[in-house]
Amino acid sequence: MSCVGLDTTSERVVTRAASRVGTTTTPSTTTPAGAGDTTTTTGPATDSGSGNAVTIAFGGDVHFAPPLDSTLARSPTTMLDGVKPALASADLSIVNLETSIGSGGDRQPKAFNFQAPPTAFDALTAAGVDVIGMANNHSLDYGQPGLAQTLAAASARKAPVIGVGADDDDAFAPLIARVKGQRIAFIAATQVLDGNLTAAWTATATHPGVASAKRVDRLTRAVTEARRAADTVVVFLHWGTELEHCPNPAQLDLAPRLVEAGADVIVGGHAHRLQGGGYLGRAYVAYGLGNFMFKVGGGEGAETGVLTVEVTGRRVDGARWQPARIGGDFRPVLLPAAAAGPALARWEGYRSCAKLAGAPTGG
Repeated sequence: MSCVGLDTTSERVVTRAASRVGTTTTPSTTTPAGAGDTTTTTGPATDSGSGNAVTIAFGGDVHFAPPLDSTLARSPTTMLDGVKPALASADLSIVNLETSIGSGGDRQPKAFNFQAPPTAFDALTAAGVDVIGMANNHSLDYGQPGLAQTLAAASARKAPVIGVGADDDDAFAPLIARVKGQRIAFIAATQVLDGNLTAAWTATATHPGVASAKRVDRLTRAVTEARRAADTVVVFLHWGTELEHCPNPAQLDLAPRLVEAGADVIVGGHAHRLQGGGYLGRAYVAYGLGNFMFKVGGGEGAETGVLTVEVTGRRVDGARWQPARIGGDFRPVLLPAAAAGPALARWEGYRSCAKLAGAPTGG
């Protein structure tokens, strides 16, 4: 199985599959903004790797649909400044990019089609994003020609993209980040694909596309293989029912299978609403991070934030939710202390129907 890595002389390295080139970044010393957080500590570790704690920041769904495309054209490196302190201060960070990258291609027969120029990658990496998940229901909005452009742009810009590829080995290949002596594996997959496009979009042994979480055996095999190569395994998923705060049966069924296969942290999106986060045994699961930088009409769809999970090998030391809100320009901004408290309480309230615990359980 091929995998990628990221490495620097300052202890942060990410590598990607042999067919794509990895990126090199330097850790930021920026202090996170926003006051809301919650942290839980686990018991003794059974496998702590190097023994050093690593922080991983997660953001939700991102696109560059109009008018965000105009902002991207004017100032690509400042688009996520409102949440950059939380992203860049973590050892590693990841978001979900919901768009094809390039121009032209075969517009797919679906309700919404998103496309952005390669500078979209610059907007994310400038904000401190180290890993870009693209296993979702928009990465092939312009068909196979659009995917070819996406992969070419990622290679040219050394963008750390996961979840799409020239075949299923490439799409399911983990990105391995080496931080503080720890090996953190990231795998991305999607449960959400339009029925009429599933076959055309799914990566197989002979077909480019997305890593499909509908292929449960293939996904669990990828997790098991990553488990042997890494100290911490993170699975980044596109799943859930749109506009619902509670996970659906498919999410509730898949999460424990991934934990059994070796996942330590499972985080997802797609519902355009926040969903609950907490412990499933010793693993940490956050079912949905909602929109992040997205054209929304306000209300619950504008609720967002940055989830930062601290791990020491297989031990999840704690999780912190920093609430944010998407403004009128469709860009997220971390909330000040006065507003963060109520927003944090709402997020914690979603844990109940997610059937997750506030502290780790099991051995």
